[in-house]
Parts: sequence; structure tokens; C-alpha cells
Amino acid sequence: MIENGAISHIEIYVSDLKASKRFWSWLLVSQFDYKVYQQWDKGISYILNGTYLVFVQTDQDKLVFDYNRTHIGLNHLAFHVDSKQAVDGIREKVQDNKYKELYAERYPFAGGPDHYALYFEDPDRIKVEIVASNI
Repeated sequence: MIENGAISHIEIYVSDLKASKRFWSWLLVSQFDYKVYQQWDKGISYILNGTYLVFVQTDQDKLVFDYNRTHIGLNHLAFHVDSKQAVDGIREKVQDNKYKELYAERYPFAGGPDHYALYFEDPDRIKVEIVASNI
């Protein structure tokens, strides 16, 4: 058995790289400790502790497919933060940036009474979850 099965990277194709860069740079670099890792004309990656997320512009001829997180494939990306206050702070910035919050009427316990979390969408409607580790 292989002892180390940690994720190396996750690659996501996006419909509008410029919009995705704006969103993911705001979240990963401004709110968390990710750094821009690689950048090229059709993509960008962000790294933290050896794991990186890659966002690549989908070719024009493949944009006819409409992503839906409830179909087969990626549903969401979830990130831990240290406190409820950190979740609340990101929520304020989500609202300031006019990103679409999900389950706002059930915030912060949409995931259950012991799960303090924020849910919102990226420009391609990929769900993002921010979870307080210590509640």
C-alpha cells in the first residue's frame, strides 16, 4: 500500500478565466494563505502546503456545456478556517463583492446545528464552503 495519498492538485476548467481569476484570487490569496503558483495565458494555479488548485480557460468550442454542480462531477470545494468570526468576516466580503450566497436564510447552520459554515458560488456556479473548525 502507498503511504502518502495526499492530493497534489485539482484542475478545474472555467468559462471565463478573467472572472475566475478575480474570484479565486480574492478568496485564496486575500482571505487564505495561498500564493499564485503558476500563471500562463490560459490558466492560473494557487498553492498552499504543496497542494494546488488550477483554473484553466475552457476552449470556445466546448463552452456549450452548462455546468451544474448537482450533475455528475464536482459538487463543491470546502475550506477550513479557525473560527466562526473568520467565517462571518468572509461572509461580509462575499456580500460586499456581490457573490451569490447559498442558503442565506439558514446561515450559519445550513449544514446542521454543529456545522458553522458559509456557502456561496464562484462565477461558474461551483459551490464554495467555508467551515469553522472550532465552534
